[in-house]
Amino acid sequence: MAGRILIIDDEEDIRFSLRGILEDEGHDVREAGSAEQGLEALDAEPADALFLDIWLPGMDGLEALERIHASRPDLPVVMISGHGTIETAVTALKKGAFDFIEKPLSLDKVVTVCRNALELSRLAEENRALRARIGEQHPVRLTGESPAIRTLRRAIEQVAPTDAWVLITGENGTGKEIVARSIHAGSRRADKPLVAVNCAAIPEELIESELFGHEKGAFTGAETAQAGKFELADKGTLFLDEIGDMSLKTQAKILRILQEQSFERVGGRKTIKVDARVIAATNKNLMDEIQEGNFREDLYYRLKVFPLEVPPLRERSEDIPLLIRDFAARLVSEHAFKPLSFSEGAMHALVGYDWPGNVRELKNFVERMLIMYSGCEVGTDDLPAEMLGEFQARAACAGCRNAEAEAGNLPDGPVDLKQAKAEFEAHFLEAKLREYDGNVSRLAKAVGLERSSLYRKLRQYGIQMD
Repeated sequence: MAGRILIIDDEEDIRFSLRGILEDEGHDVREAGSAEQGLEALDAEPADALFLDIWLPGMDGLEALERIHASRPDLPVVMISGHGTIETAVTALKKGAFDFIEKPLSLDKVVTVCRNALELSRLAEENRALRARIGEQHPVRLTGESPAIRTLRRAIEQVAPTDAWVLITGENGTGKEIVARSIHAGSRRADKPLVAVNCAAIPEELIESELFGHEKGAFTGAETAQAGKFELADKGTLFLDEIGDMSLKTQAKILRILQEQSFERVGGRKTIKVDARVIAATNKNLMDEIQEGNFREDLYYRLKVFPLEVPPLRERSEDIPLLIRDFAARLVSEHAFKPLSFSEGAMHALVGYDWPGNVRELKNFVERMLIMYSGCEVGTDDLPAEMLGEFQARAACAGCRNAEAEAGNLPDGPVDLKQAKAEFEAHFLEAKLREYDGNVSRLAKAVGLERSSLYRKLRQYGIQMD
């Protein structure tokens, strides 16, 4: 299989020998005498495999390997050296090298390694094509036709083609990462990486190294240099999830980097320039965090160029049947489950349930039902107790109201469960608002809602705010 090969070596004789061997095998070969020239050649024209000398003037081969692997992780890089040691070979492989060969070069070794590298490159290309086809079948998108989701979808379509930074807020499980991926997919950076960082999952002592990278020997255990997430996201998108859980110390460093688009690795002195679009997300009320001294106000306004709020599932319950069908179809396709259906009563119960875990909880529920009842219809008796209990309580309440209506104490006609829920919610919020003397911020904290969500509900129910 012929391929496009790039050779980066400062020794002209080595380049000449390698080129002759590879061209005899039918490959299209280019040369570069330094790492800097090689990186420029890669930017100008892609390659299917790369032969890279370790000992180079200026930027050495290991640093070049790291940069190449950060921007082209699927490109097989074969390291070559006349002073090879086991330690050097191990370091190169840890940094992402495909293989390691020593000088003087063996013709058979070069041909075999090149053939294997091109086969890996071919498989990587097939994998990308397969992911693209899967993406066409299941594109990154927000499922739902509720007014809230339609509004959110329009906002994503507006901001995606720009380079504006976005701050996504919403409860856990609402789909903030899906929103971030939708923005990236619709941007001019879609063919570059989206690098996600869960700021809450990284220990405080490691987060600087994770974000900015580190040099060899920067701290105990730093046996090799490593690029950070900012560097890996160059020309692409950096998604900072749970930004509200980041320490004030790290927030200060993030702010400087966002302003200057440059940084130094931990333990390093070299300034690295990046061009990364930043999307941040949090489940916290950052204004409250600012007031409590837990979040920097200047960072908040730097990130909040284009704010987006993802509504909780309980505020778009009409989307629940669509989401259930969508999740079930994907899981059936991916895992060869038999199709699943829900009885009318079961679907009513699911629509009426509050879903405290939001869309994530709903997806897990659908998967559990497919495992347990694949090929069957799920009835109300098959639902988890917490969902069924709420459904039965509301049904019993509706039954009591119908009995009162038959006795002439209430208007005739059945009571809609969603309407009953809305009436109760309106009365509850109105009473609570009086209890807190009209203080919406205190009420939002007490009932566990974002202030913006609470304002929408109060306006929806026509509740007057002082």
